[in-house]
Amino acid sequence: MTTSDSGAVVHLTVAHGVATITLDSPANRNALSNQLRAELAESIENALRDDSVRLLVLTHAGPVFCAGADLKEARDAAASPAGFELAGLLTAVMTADKPVIARVAGPARAGGIGLVAACDLVVATEAATFAFSEVRIGVVPAIISVPLRGRVAPQALRELFLTGNYFDAKHAAQIGLVDTVTSEADLDDAIDTLAATLKLASPNALNGAKKLLGPNRRDLAEEMAQMQQLTAHYFSSEDGQEGIRAFGEKRLPSWASSLQT
Repeated sequence: MTTSDSGAVVHLTVAHGVATITLDSPANRNALSNQLRAELAESIENALRDDSVRLLVLTHAGPVFCAGADLKEARDAAASPAGFELAGLLTAVMTADKPVIARVAGPARAGGIGLVAACDLVVATEAATFAFSEVRIGVVPAIISVPLRGRVAPQALRELFLTGNYFDAKHAAQIGLVDTVTSEADLDDAIDTLAATLKLASPNALNGAKKLLGPNRRDLAEEMAQMQQLTAHYFSSEDGQEGIRAFGEKRLPSWASSLQT
């Protein structure tokens, strides 16, 4: 099965028990726009409802996995559904009754890392890079912190959240964000091998194993609701709106430019 809407920015294909969901909006670096969020949610739902699907692979077209929030749409953040929809996406992946693999062959930033962290297993190429850039535009990585706290060593997460520094796939593996680092040439073979291994297991047992390791759904819902409120607060704050304007105008925000000599 293949979805084939020429205007779509997310594509779903199903073959040999594997549902491949591809982010395909390279013009904005696969940013989490309104359209991409809606189509991604629909693709995940369709893949999980398909009885022929044994596992999901989340991947991307173009050189970037996902740049995070679409800041062009973030000016009126208090009224935006972005936070609610991102929380829903992460929850859907984290609580999926089938394994979800992230296939990362390029940079992931901010909310894009949240998608990665929500997956059960992550395979990344050596070219993949990561950064929690939120603090540099006056906001905080609130919603994505929920899956990240389940994967990444606490002190490593503290350093990266506070500095916004870039880090590579090797470091991502050291702190628990990435499970396997491979070359670009070997990426598809690594995904195929992992998929073949997962298909050897009972679907019911895989679901049970995920429940053993996954979050309590009620606790997850409460935590996501709290993080949505925090996200809305910071995006609508004076610093958040200044940071978004500065990003769009390709300049330093006021709190950083004032330090320049």
